[in-house]
Amino acid sequence: MSKKDKKEDIAVEQEAANTVENQPVNELTAEEKLQEELQQEKDKFLRLFAEFENYKRRTAKERIELFKTANQDVMVALLPILDDFDRAYIEISKTEEKDLLKGVELISNKLKNTLEGKGLELMALQQGDAFNPDNHEAVTQIPAPSDDLKGKIIDVVEKGYKLGDKIIRFPKVVIGQ
Repeated sequence: MSKKDKKEDIAVEQEAANTVENQPVNELTAEEKLQEELQQEKDKFLRLFAEFENYKRRTAKERIELFKTANQDVMVALLPILDDFDRAYIEISKTEEKDLLKGVELISNKLKNTLEGKGLELMALQQGDAFNPDNHEAVTQIPAPSDDLKGKIIDVVEKGYKLGDKIIRFPKVVIGQ
């Protein structure tokens, strides 16, 4: 072999080494590229599906809240009528009109039962119950008739009502000092 041949062989080897170095070592095959794209599309799909499920859950919850709110407005509007029936019952019971008393009582009970069927609850309070400013509205304070009634409810001026877990009208009470 001559010097010229040796130089040509070295040049060919260097050229071959350069081409090997320029090719990426981690080149993916077509199948691997497709697998990777498929995985990315699956990931996108799962995220979109989860987002849609969250949207459905959120809108269902908002819809239920809307129905409760609409129901609440009607209930609050009917509470003064319930109070009027209670006052009428008390006044008529003082007279001798027993048939009228029975009629008022029947209508009052029907209205109360209908509203209770829609979720309205009377907040039961009695004299001597502990006053809670989160659940009661103090109208006034009077001197307590006895020491054990200090800071407790002495009288209920206006009944309180709940709709589900929410108080829609706080009971108005008189507390002892």
